[in-house]
Amino acid sequence: MYVPRQKERAWIHIVALLCLCDWSVSQISYSISEEVNKGTVVGNIAKDLNLNVQEIENRDLQIVSGYKKKYFDVNLRTGNLFAEERIDREEFCPNTVKCTLKLQAVLKNPMNAQRIEVNVLDVNDNSPVFIDQSHLLNISESLSPGERYLLPIAEDADIGSNTVKTYKLSQNEYFSLDVQSGGEHGVSAELVLQKALDREKQSVITLVLTAVDGGKPARSGTLQLIVNVLDVNDNTPTFSKSLY
Repeated sequence: MYVPRQKERAWIHIVALLCLCDWSVSQISYSISEEVNKGTVVGNIAKDLNLNVQEIENRDLQIVSGYKKKYFDVNLRTGNLFAEERIDREEFCPNTVKCTLKLQAVLKNPMNAQRIEVNVLDVNDNSPVFIDQSHLLNISESLSPGERYLLPIAEDADIGSNTVKTYKLSQNEYFSLDVQSGGEHGVSAELVLQKALDREKQSVITLVLTAVDGGKPARSGTLQLIVNVLDVNDNTPTFSKSLY
């Protein structure tokens, strides 16, 4: 009883995989945000195939793909294509601007297959992260204002507007922050000396650098900056009294 059914399913998968080789012909396209809950409806595939629900049920519509997980399935009673698994865009499509799942809607009697493309949209589910928790800078107290120091950049697994957009520096009297965009890393920041340092007054200055992404609401990550003020021979020996 089960052997013909198994052969039939195997044949369906073979037809679908053969069709997956060529995506130059027409296809149905959908979009869905990553991390949506299981059961979220993507679209009505019966309507998009110009079939009624009775036809897709009688022709045993199946969703087939070459992926290990079955990310999408179809409700034969309604014709709705729905999410069968939660999709982590950064895990499924790391370091890519466009994330697309390619599927097949396979029908029997007669046997044919329709290509389906599901674009997985990024959501701001990752915060900017610095590789290290702190960064040490050794700066001489003899340096004049205007000296600049390139700071570590933060990484963000999200893309587009959800990636790092700016940096902020904790309030202090010695340094300002110059944020630049459009470089190799997108957005970078430089620490700019605004006021001459005095090691005898303050030998260590602790600052906080914050990376902020462009999501709504925005996410952020922080890095502790430790400025070690190096001594120079800028003080002459003195006696406490002029006469003993």
